[in-house]
Amino acid sequence: MSPIDVTDASFEQEVLERSDSTPVVIDLWAPWCGPCRTLGPIIEKAVDESDGKAVLAKVNVDENPRVSATFQVQSIPAVFAIYKRQVVNRFIGALPEQQVKAFVDKVVAEAVPSEADLLLAAGDEASLRKALEIEPAHAGAIVALATLLVEAGGERQREEALSLLSRIPESQETRRLAALARTGGATEEGDDSLEDRMRELLGRLPGDDEARQQIVDLIETLAADDPRREQYRRALSAKLF
Repeated sequence: MSPIDVTDASFEQEVLERSDSTPVVIDLWAPWCGPCRTLGPIIEKAVDESDGKAVLAKVNVDENPRVSATFQVQSIPAVFAIYKRQVVNRFIGALPEQQVKAFVDKVVAEAVPSEADLLLAAGDEASLRKALEIEPAHAGAIVALATLLVEAGGERQREEALSLLSRIPESQETRRLAALARTGGATEEGDDSLEDRMRELLGRLPGDDEARQQIVDLIETLAADDPRREQYRRALSAKLF
């Protein structure tokens, strides 16, 4: 599998979410860094030889300062292994090929799927509920079950989804799911009623916290490339600040 070029914007999806099921080895590098150019092909080969049991993510620290700050990087190359959204191993500098291979092999060997992981892979509601009986804070199972509940559309299911999501740290993915649960579904493109709804909610600001939350939720339900997201964010900021 080819390395994934990860940015500040894609880090959550390409690294954190992926790490729920597969170890992700993150190579933090920069074009001007000689040791980075030495290490790059070595770590790519080591991860490739894992036969898909690990994924390599490459981050140009010059272009993605937020990821660099997350890992508190002081020098590069810096390599971190993430599994289930936790750092499980790391090294700094350009190690020899044998040591890099041993690093990747160790990460893969220790990432043994738990019973909850296997139930998550099944993906049906009964399996996901069983996974959470075993590991109540299993982030992957929580997100998967909350997604099913939101898609079911009932008020009781949406309330349960919100309760589940409160067990794990907030992320872009969980914020959108929670917004969908509170609003009852995604806002479709071309929905003319949204403009009227936003105008009514904005008119209740700045003193109405419920209106503010509804606006935030409605923005979250819009597609990432919907130009109304930025339009409504600016309108909200103007009302609050």
